[in-house]
Order: sequence, then C-alpha cells, then structure tokens
Amino acid sequence: MIRGVIFDVDGVLLNSMPVWENLGELYLNRLGVEAEKGLGDILFTMSLEEGADYLISHYRLDKTPEEIIKGLNREVQDFYENRVPLKEGVRQYLQEFREKQIPMVIATSGDRKNAEAALKRLKVFSYFQGVFTCSEIGSSKSQPDIYYAAALQIDTEPSETWVFEDALHALQTAKRAGFRTVGVYDKASDRDLAHIWNTADIYLPEFKDFNIFWKRASV
Repeated sequence: MIRGVIFDVDGVLLNSMPVWENLGELYLNRLGVEAEKGLGDILFTMSLEEGADYLISHYRLDKTPEEIIKGLNREVQDFYENRVPLKEGVRQYLQEFREKQIPMVIATSGDRKNAEAALKRLKVFSYFQGVFTCSEIGSSKSQPDIYYAAALQIDTEPSETWVFEDALHALQTAKRAGFRTVGVYDKASDRDLAHIWNTADIYLPEFKDFNIFWKRASV
C-alpha cells in the first residue's frame, strides 16, 4: 500500500554531486587560480572550515577563512539556482504520483533556500506539499523526526509512506521508524551500495519503469 511519498533532494531528485565534487576547483577558477588534480577528493572529507584553511595554506590565498567559506557558499548557491539538473526520469515519477493523487513532501538535510531555488527553476516545486529540513527540525537523519514531521504534513502512517533516499544511514533510520523505503542510486554512496541494496524495500538504479515500481510498492 502506498498513500504518501517523502523525497530526499540531493542525490535523489537532483544530480547535485558535481558541485560538491568540484567546489574547490570552481571557487579557485573564479579567482583565476588553477586547481591541483584531485582537489575534490582532498576536500570531500573536510568541513568547510578545514577546506578553507587548506585552500589558504596550499594556494597562498590572501583571504580569511570566513571570506573563503562565503565564496564557497556562493558557488553552491549559484549551482543550485542556475545549473543543477533533475535526475533523469524524476519528472515522470512525480507526474505519475500526482496523477494517482499520492501526496508528496520533501525531507532534506540540505539548505532550504538552495533546494527551493533549484526545484522552482526546474518547475517541479509545485508537486510537493511541504519542505522539511534537518536544521529546522533540529536533528539529523540519524533520527526519524524529520520523517515523522513529513508524514504528519501529508496525513499518512509510516507503514503506508514510502521514503526515497540515496544514503544508507537515512534509509536505515526510516526503515527502523516503520516507513517503507526506496534506495536510489547515487555515485556518492557507491561504497555503501551493497548495504543500501539489502536495506531498501525497493532499490532503483535509475528512475524508469514506473509501472514496475508501482506494482511492487502496491503489494
């Protein structure tokens, strides 16, 4: 039974991985500085503060950490507002759910402003009945609070609400809380692929064959 759907944003609705992989390079390019090969891998495991310190010391930038962080955030904002694409097939799924009168809501650990800007530009924001963020809820996706709040918004029980996530810890949280889960492939979660496959009730390598998904979810 499927009466409601909760969607994550990054890695599920949006193909946003490129900005996080290439954030340092994008920022340096704007300054006219050539980035080293593999900079994205170096910065990926760092916090923004650690990344800013690395850029200052390694590239001898005459900037404060605060200025660097502000610049990095501008790059992210620009990407969401102007360039981030929908994942292929997402629009069809949203249209199908709407036609079947299944309410949809967003639960993201990302920034509300960036998510809304991207989804409005891509003309899919109107599909959703609400947006919930971890920062506004006050807990990460290691806790089920955001999923409970989202389900309350669309007035569905966890057992009849399907959560689309690409990250293993989020899928595990939703499943423990009684939600049905859909694991969505994203390159950022490659290292957890086997665990995601085994955790999710349904695994989607890509958004296609909605009718096959619907039949499986409706059992």
